[in-house]
Amino acid sequence: MPVLPRLPESLRALVPPPRWTALACLCASVWPLAQAQTAETPAQGLPLQMSLQLQDKLPDEAGRAAPTFVFGDRISGRTGVNTVVEGRAELRRHDTVLRADRLEHELATDTATAEGHVRINRAGNVFEGPSLTLKLDTFEGQFQQPRFEFLKQGGQGDASRIDFINEDVAVAHDVRYSTCQRPPLGAWMPDWMVSASRIEFDNVEETGTATNGVLHFKGVPILASPWVSFPLSDRRKSGVLPPTINFDNRSGMEVTLPYYLNLAPNRDATLYPTVMSRRGVDLGGEFRYLEREYAGTLRGAFMPSDRLRNEDRWAGSLKHDHRIGGVPALGTLGLRLNLNRVSDDNYWRDFPRTSTSLTERLLPSEVVVNGGLGAWSFSAGAYRWQTLQDPDAPIVAPYDRLPSLSLRHAPGRFGFAGLDNWRWRLFAETTQFSVDRAMNAAGVNGTRSLAVAQLGRRWQAPGWFVAPGLQLHTRHYQFERPLANGERSASFAVPTATLDAGLFFDRDATLFGRQVQQTLEPRLFLASTPYRDQSALPLYDTAAYDFNLATIYSANPYGGHDRIADNRSVTLGLTSRLIDPQTGAELLSVGVAQRLRLRDQLVTLDNTPITDRVSDLLVGATVNWVPQWSFNGTVQFNPKDRESVRTTLGARYMPGNYRVLSAAYRLQKNTSEQIDLGWQWPLRDLFGPASPDAGPGRGLGPGHWYSVGRLNYSLQDRRVVDLVAGLEYDGGCWIGRVVLERLQQSRSSANQRILFQLEFTGFSRIGSNPLQTLKNNIPRYQYLREEINPPSRFERYE
Repeated sequence: MPVLPRLPESLRALVPPPRWTALACLCASVWPLAQAQTAETPAQGLPLQMSLQLQDKLPDEAGRAAPTFVFGDRISGRTGVNTVVEGRAELRRHDTVLRADRLEHELATDTATAEGHVRINRAGNVFEGPSLTLKLDTFEGQFQQPRFEFLKQGGQGDASRIDFINEDVAVAHDVRYSTCQRPPLGAWMPDWMVSASRIEFDNVEETGTATNGVLHFKGVPILASPWVSFPLSDRRKSGVLPPTINFDNRSGMEVTLPYYLNLAPNRDATLYPTVMSRRGVDLGGEFRYLEREYAGTLRGAFMPSDRLRNEDRWAGSLKHDHRIGGVPALGTLGLRLNLNRVSDDNYWRDFPRTSTSLTERLLPSEVVVNGGLGAWSFSAGAYRWQTLQDPDAPIVAPYDRLPSLSLRHAPGRFGFAGLDNWRWRLFAETTQFSVDRAMNAAGVNGTRSLAVAQLGRRWQAPGWFVAPGLQLHTRHYQFERPLANGERSASFAVPTATLDAGLFFDRDATLFGRQVQQTLEPRLFLASTPYRDQSALPLYDTAAYDFNLATIYSANPYGGHDRIADNRSVTLGLTSRLIDPQTGAELLSVGVAQRLRLRDQLVTLDNTPITDRVSDLLVGATVNWVPQWSFNGTVQFNPKDRESVRTTLGARYMPGNYRVLSAAYRLQKNTSEQIDLGWQWPLRDLFGPASPDAGPGRGLGPGHWYSVGRLNYSLQDRRVVDLVAGLEYDGGCWIGRVVLERLQQSRSSANQRILFQLEFTGFSRIGSNPLQTLKNNIPRYQYLREEINPPSRFERYE
C-alpha cells in the first residue's frame, strides 16, 4: 500500500471522520495532478459561466473528463489494478451514483462489480437489486433481479434480469412495468401493469418495446399482443394509437383505430379508420406540416355508401399560411388558404363533431394574398360559403366575394406644418358579390367600390382626453339587374364628424376594511352624419353591431359598408372602478351609458325609422373582490316599456384547483331565456372536509371522484338544449372517465353519445377521448394529469 500524502486543510474539513480513509485513496490519485496544474498555471482561475439552471446532461467531452469519487468504511486494493470498498460503499461520477455493501472497481476495464443492496441512480433513473456488473465508461453490464424506476413518466417495475446495452438502451427479461407507485412494504401488485417476456427501453427514442406483452387492469388481462411499443415520454412516435369507442344514437357504436405517422420533426400524419355499426366504414386522416416559411393542416374523410343515407359521404379541409418575402415593390407577401367542403346538407347533422368551422352550417372557403410595404398594405382574396340547409330551419345564404381587392394607407401623422399631431388613414376596396338565387331569392349580384378617408387627433393628460374625428365614406354600386327603384347603379358620399371626450377622477378610499383606489370616469361621445337614402341597396356584408358598453360609443351602429346610419346623437356614459393599489388588479367596475338622439334615425336595416329619442339604457358590472369569486352582469333596459330587453348575469366560484362552479342567466326578450351551469368538483368535498390539492396537473390524489359537466337549459321551451355531464375517477396511476354528451340540432332532434375512457397515466388511453369535449365546454376545466414542468434528475439527487 503506498504512503498517502497529507490532506490539505481545505479538504480535511470536507471529509467525515469515520470514512476518511476511502476518500484519502481518491485524493492520493488526484492530488499530485492538482498540484502540477496549480504549479503550471498559478495565475489562472477557474472559468465560470452564468447559468439559470443546473445541467441535467453534460457535454460528452465534459462527461468523460468528470472525476470519479469513491466512499466507504473500508478500502483495499492494488495500485493501478483494482479498488475494493466494503461497508456503505459508494461510487459517484457526474450523473451516476452507485451504492452497495461491497464494491470492486477494475481499473483496466473500468468495470464495477457491486454486491448486496445494490442501488444505482443514473440521470434520475433508479435500479435496485442484489448484484450488478457494469462498465462505467460505456454503461454495459447486467443487473440481477432488479427493481427499477424511471424519472420522466414515473414508470417502474421489476425483472429477473436487466442487460444494459449502453448508456441509453436496456433490455429487461421476465418484466413487469407500470406507473403505479410501489408501497414501502409488502408485495407490489399495481392496479395496472404490462407483463412481458422481454422489454427494451430506449432512452434515445424514448420508447419501450415489449415482446409477448399483456396489459392487466385490476388483475384482469384486457389486451395482449406479441409485440407492442409504448412511449416513455411525450415524444412523438409512429405507431398504432389506442382505439376509441363511442356510442352514438345516430351512427351506433363507433370504433376508431388511429395510426400515427411521425414523418419528420416538422411533419406528421394520422389515419382515422372508423367503423360505425349503422353506417359503415369512414376513412379519415390528417396531415400537418411546419416549415420556416409556411405551415398548415390538411384533413379529409370519406365514407363509401352510407347505409343510412344510401350515398357516399365525404368532407375535406385545408388550412395553410405562407410567408413570401422579398417581392420587389411589394415587400413581404402572405398567402392564407382556408378551404372547407362537405358532400351534402346533412353532413353537419350526421357528423356534428367533425367540423372545424365556428358556424357548422356555414362553411367558409377563402384564398387570400396580403402584403405591405411601409405605410401601404393590400389584400386580394376570394371568399365563398357552402350553406348547409335544414328544411325545418332554413337560413339565408350569405354573398360570396369573388374577388375582393383592398388597399390601405396609414402613414400616421400629417407631414404638414401645424398638423403634425393629426393622424389620417385611407381605405379603398372593390368587391364583386354573388349568390345563388335558389339559396337567397332576394339576392342581387353586383360590384361595390368604396373609399374611406379618416382624420383625427387625440389630446390627453392624466385627468382628461379629447379626440375629434372626421370621416368621408364614398361608394359606388353596379348591379346585374335593376333594384326595386329601377336603378342599376348607385353612388353615395357620406361624411361623419365625431367628438369623444372624457374625464378621470380618482381618490384613495377604504371599503370593508380594504385600501382601494376609486375612479370616476364620465364620458361624452358626439356623432353627426347626414341622411342618405340607402333603402334600396342590398345588404352585402352589413349587420347590426351587438349593443353593448363598447359599441354604444360608435358613430355607426352597423358593421359593413352598405348602411351608414344618419346620426345626430349624444352618448353619455359613466364608469367607476375600484383598484387594488398594490397589484393594480381591478376589484370592481360599474358602468352605465345611454344614447340620446337629436332627430329620428331613418337609415336602418329593415328601413323602419327609429323615432325614440333615447336608446335603451345599458348597465354593466364586474366584481372580483376575492380571487375565489367572480361576478358579472349586463342589463339592457328599455325606458319606454320599463322592462329589460336583454339581461346577462354570471357568477363563478373557484376556491382551488379542480374546483369550479359557474352559472349564467341569459334573457333575450321574445327570443330566448336560458340557464347555463358548468362545474368540476370532487365529490368527497360534498360529504366531508375539502382535500388539499397537489397543484395544477396532479389532481387531488388517488381515490377521488369528480363530477364534471355543463348544462344549458331553455326556460322558454322547458327543455335541455345542450348537455355534457360525467364522472372522473383518479386512481393515482390511472383515471377512469364516463361522459354523456347531448347536442341539440333542431327543435325535434338531438345527437347523443356516451364516452368511456381508461387513462393509464404515463402509458396510454383506451376508449373514447372526452378530454377535449370537457375542455371546450366546461369553463376553467383542468386536466387531472398534465405536465407543467418536466422532471429533472436533481429531484432525485442523493
